Amino acid sequence: MRKGLDTMEQTTAVRRLVVVGGGISGLVAAYRLATQAGPADPGPQPEGRTEIVVLESSPTVGGKLAVAEVGGVTVDVGAESMLARRPEGVGLLAELGLDDEVVHPRAASASVLSRGNLYPLPPGTVMGVPVDRTRLSGLAGILDEEEVARVGHESRREVLRVTEDIDVASWVTWRMGRAVVDRLVEPLLGGVYAGNADRLSLRATVPQLWQRARAGRPLLDAYTQPEVTGPGGPVFAGLRGGVGQLPLVLARGIEDAGGEVRTGVTVRGLTRTGQGWRLETGPAGSPDFLDADGVILAVPPAAAARLLAAEVPAAAEGLGAVETASVAVVAAAVPREQLEGVTGTGLLIPPIENRLIKAATFSSNKWRWVSDENRSEHLIVRLSLGRAREETVLQRDDTELSDLAVAELSDVLRREVRPADTKVVRWGGALPQYEVGHLDRVHRIREAVAGVRGLAVCGAVFDGVGIPACIAAADRAVHDLGTTVRIDLRTLASGPRV
Repeated sequence: MRKGLDTMEQTTAVRRLVVVGGGISGLVAAYRLATQAGPADPGPQPEGRTEIVVLESSPTVGGKLAVAEVGGVTVDVGAESMLARRPEGVGLLAELGLDDEVVHPRAASASVLSRGNLYPLPPGTVMGVPVDRTRLSGLAGILDEEEVARVGHESRREVLRVTEDIDVASWVTWRMGRAVVDRLVEPLLGGVYAGNADRLSLRATVPQLWQRARAGRPLLDAYTQPEVTGPGGPVFAGLRGGVGQLPLVLARGIEDAGGEVRTGVTVRGLTRTGQGWRLETGPAGSPDFLDADGVILAVPPAAAARLLAAEVPAAAEGLGAVETASVAVVAAAVPREQLEGVTGTGLLIPPIENRLIKAATFSSNKWRWVSDENRSEHLIVRLSLGRAREETVLQRDDTELSDLAVAELSDVLRREVRPADTKVVRWGGALPQYEVGHLDRVHRIREAVAGVRGLAVCGAVFDGVGIPACIAAADRAVHDLGTTVRIDLRTLASGPRV
């Protein structure tokens, strides 16, 4: 991957397409362009050459996908898995020849902390919301008897059709009581979005339950419904050695196809020209410029809003209104004897428990490849911190943050945990908040961008924060760009995914 940016002049002999952002969305978009783009008609093209360039401000590509070494073991310190029941993620792995490296978590349960005690995460739930009447006994302990009874009476309540988007907490509280929100929904939403159920959109974050709310149907008969339960098979998939390897594989694929991936390059301005776009990089006093026929923005919402402010103000306004949450991961190598008897894949901690850590993943229990790679005296544990509007939690140096996280794990497990090694990784502004009305906002942003030639957008803000959703957003951006700069994506047969 090439560091820095040389000033380059656009010529009529070369068509140049630039992707701004080297996270999973940007890399997938660039990979599609580099490997599948051709002229939209068979007629003569200038020199027949298309340049694909990725500009990433960080020293390395990957965005929220990364691996790091702790205790001599390389582990994921960002996202560690993807939904296997969506085709985009596993399909991309197959396309890249990584089929044999796909792994699934061990079939072990997680736990949730409630009133200071750990209980198995109950089965028969969707994002923590009970949908299977036959499994309500699994709620005991997490909820008290009165709270469990309240859930069991859900179908007796009047069912009204929800016609407008609503926050998750309001709807679940109305149907099943606030305890379900506080002790089951919040820890799961916190893990996926680092968000708050009182602000997150039901329609955007739990579409399976939104469909039932819109139809005016109760929840406790929902377990057998395919729109809620989804297809069978493993729910999650990962990569042996960590999904943080995926960006590096994509970057190599882009370069092998003739594209360029340039790191350490911050794009500071984006201006329309007669031929396309001019991107400004480098210091303000002596900027560099790069001309392009087409641009895909695959950066966080604040950065995208800044770049679009002058040329597409309607899109910039929508992106600028999206809040983000910052998170951190503390990876720890813990002597085996300190975790003797600890089973399961991890534990979830709701905000109501007043803890700094929101989750712990026992990676050596969850992933066979981690335990196979680490046959020493250590077990690998990942501790997650950070929720929306709680950035002060992360305003500590690495040593203090690690010490606090480990101390809380010790308290929750009721045993002393003293890691032999730790690694702290921070993700500032990593997770866009899908607040009420988010999908309408996304529609308006895309509508504004669609009217601009040679421009498309993608990223976690659009179709979901998971890896498959980001891939889908990238595919759609490539398709959208292709409609305005004469790109024929012959092998991307499915077109945009919505």
